[in-house]
This record gives sequence, structure tokens and C-alpha cells, in this order.
Amino acid sequence: MAAPVISFWMGPPPALRPPLPGSVSCDVAIVGAGFTGLWTAYYLSSLDPSLRVVVLESAYAGFGASGRNGGWCSALLPSSLPSLAQRHGRAAAISFQRSMNETVDEVGRVCLAEGISCDFHKGGTVSVARSPAQLSRAASTVSSYASFGFDEVALLSSAAASARLGATSVLGGVFTPHCAAIQPASLVRGLASVVAARGVALYEGTPVTSLRPGAAVTPFGTVRAPVVVRATEGYTAELPGHRRAVAPIYSLMVATAPLPASAWEEIGLADRETFTDFRHLIIYGQRTADGRLAFGGRGAPYHFGSSISPSFDQSPGVFAALRQTLGSLFPVLGPLPEISHAWGGPLGVTRDWTASVGLDRATGLAWAGGYVGDGVGTSNLAGRTLADLILEMPSELVSLPWVGHRSRPWEPEPLRWLGINAALRATASADATEARTGRASRRADLIHRLVGG
Repeated sequence: MAAPVISFWMGPPPALRPPLPGSVSCDVAIVGAGFTGLWTAYYLSSLDPSLRVVVLESAYAGFGASGRNGGWCSALLPSSLPSLAQRHGRAAAISFQRSMNETVDEVGRVCLAEGISCDFHKGGTVSVARSPAQLSRAASTVSSYASFGFDEVALLSSAAASARLGATSVLGGVFTPHCAAIQPASLVRGLASVVAARGVALYEGTPVTSLRPGAAVTPFGTVRAPVVVRATEGYTAELPGHRRAVAPIYSLMVATAPLPASAWEEIGLADRETFTDFRHLIIYGQRTADGRLAFGGRGAPYHFGSSISPSFDQSPGVFAALRQTLGSLFPVLGPLPEISHAWGGPLGVTRDWTASVGLDRATGLAWAGGYVGDGVGTSNLAGRTLADLILEMPSELVSLPWVGHRSRPWEPEPLRWLGINAALRATASADATEARTGRASRRADLIHRLVGG
């Protein structure tokens, strides 16, 4: 029987590295071998090669969102610049966005320096507007960035947007240069190999059953360290005491077989731009290095009690909707395009829709996450920031507004289940209303206010 494939990117599971051989002591213990955990280990080992760093992973490096995502290494922040400025001040919001813009290039620099081949290509992102309501949001987006000094985010005419992405009904769009398309599983596997070669102890097949100050407990023994980093993102809810910290919300994807040159002539994406549109229920896609369309979106239900299960990775209804959306965007693919792969997985969403990174020096417990689906780039910034915090290195990063932020917990069940799924349905309904009327949905505005976006 063939081994299960968790995503097009990852393919069959790799051979596992050995599990934790027994109780050990170290300087820093990191729970989770996804992007956050591995970037943290990478920068710690870069800044202080003498550190004893242990990374614990329940499955294998990249098993979670790091090996399943859309492959956008972007500068997107979960919170908008106006929201950040309102809470932390204009200068802090600008500094945060600049740091994210620089992060895209930092990931590319590391890939080049370390010989990590992950199809990194910085072609930017094109976001098309396909209704008058979406066009209004596109214009507001560009105006907002410009008001903070980010003039490189450009409003596109219908012709200019269509030249980048040959979708149907394009009225205009937005282009930002701050995004690279990548093969995410190749990046996370490459990082794992690099840190392991540096002497970081990476133990796979080692679930952590509890965290406490100074210790990460596993079935094979306890790892004791003055600093313990939680880097578990969508799987955080499985840790005792963290059920309401992060809601695991599923995002699903499909990929086509490699498309012929004639199809790409119509679709565009000649510079491998990542792409989306201005609907409320998020969609995202990229042209892969081998000429496929990898395309995903939200819409899968939240599962009661923050449950996570391999069975939730597959949702025929959502996969059918993604195929229909692809067909409506790109008629050259046919009304229901053929797909070669379909997969999904949980991402981490905090109650205020805000990512954070921090270290509680009193307990030695550190954390990063809550990326709301934009973690490929953000996790690199988190890893650099955690390294500076742990080593007490003064830097601009440790003063960014997400450092030390604490999101309030999600509501208890059944309120959490009712609220999240009601919001998902209302978001889909808002898109349907806008498509029908062309007018902006007040319902969608209310949802954005409730989640703090």
C-alpha cells in the first residue's frame, strides 16, 4: 500500500530521523519542526554555534502547515497597517511592514547561501478585482499603503492586471513586489538538513505531551532547558492548557498537472507571480516551477473542540468548489479542471487575528505563531526575533509591535464552534451577494471588525 501523501509539495513521507533517545538537558528546547521552529534553530546556531539546541517533532520536519501551504513567501501581515497604527502608533506599524518586506529577501538570501533549492522566485503578487466592490477595496488597499509611504504597492488598470493574470472579468487590481513563489516542502526539508548538519539535535516521531517551565515532556523522556519554545502553530490546541489559545482552521488546496504553453499564454503569470482576488473568502495560487497551477482557499468548516484529524484534510465539497473557481477564473482549463493532487491542513488563528512572538523571562517559555495563513515569510521574522530575544541581543526586531503580544483566548465550546462556522458562512454569503449586486457587503465589514482585521 502506498504511503499517504500529505500534499503535492511533500509527496510521500520521508524516512524519520531517530526519536528522542531519553531524557536530556540543553540550552534551548524547541517544540515543532516547521518553519518557526527550524528558523529559530537556524538563527540561534548562526549567532551562537556553541548553544545546545534540541528540536522535537511529533511526525517529521514540515509535516504541518510548512509542508502544505500555498508557497507564498510574502510580506503580508494578519493585521492591517491602520489597525497596527491605531494600537501601536504609526512608526511601529511602518517598522513592522518594512521588516516583513525585508524578510522576503532574507529568505532568498539564506536559500542561496545554504544551497537550499526550493524554486524561490520573487515575482510579486497580483491581486485582481473582479467586481465593482472588489475594485473599491483594491483602490482602498493601495491608498492605505501609500499613506504609510509604501508607494511600490501599485493600483493596476484592467489591462495591466489582465496582462499579469488572464482571469475573467478583471476590472483592475493591485501589484506588490514583496512576495516570492516557493516550493515550501523543499524549503522546510532544506532547513532541517542545514540545522542538523550544524549540530542541532532534531528528533522526529517524538510528540510533546506537555510543556512547563524548564521542560518539554515526551513519551521517551523529558527535555530540560532554561528556554522552551512553542512553535506548534495550528497544532497548539493539542497541548494541555492551550485548547483555546489558537483555533485550527483548515485551508485546502488542489494542483493541476503541468499545463501546456498554450494554456499559460492565456493564464499569464509569466514572472511566476502569486495571485488572488479581492473576495472575502480567501483564495490563493501560484504557477509552480514545473508549470502547474497550485490553488487553494478557505471554506472548510471548523471542527468542534479545536479537533484535528487526517480525515479533515480531505473535503470533497471544498475541492469541488476550488475546481469550479479555477474554471470560472480560467476558461482555458474547462468548467471543472482536472487536478492531480488535493490536500489540506490546519492553520493557526488567534482570537484577535494577530500573530505574536515572545519570551517570558520569568518562566523561560517562548512562543511564536498565530499567522492566520501567512506564515511562510512571517515565521522567518519570528525565528530571527526569537533568537535575538533568547540571546538578549539588542535589535530593532525585539521592539516590533508583535513582540510580547498576548491574544485573548477563544470562547469556550459550543460558542467557538458556532461563532467560527457562522463567520465562514457569512463570509461566503457576502461574496455571493457582491457577485450578484456589485455592491460592497456590510455583513463582511462587520465580520472584519469582529475579528480585528
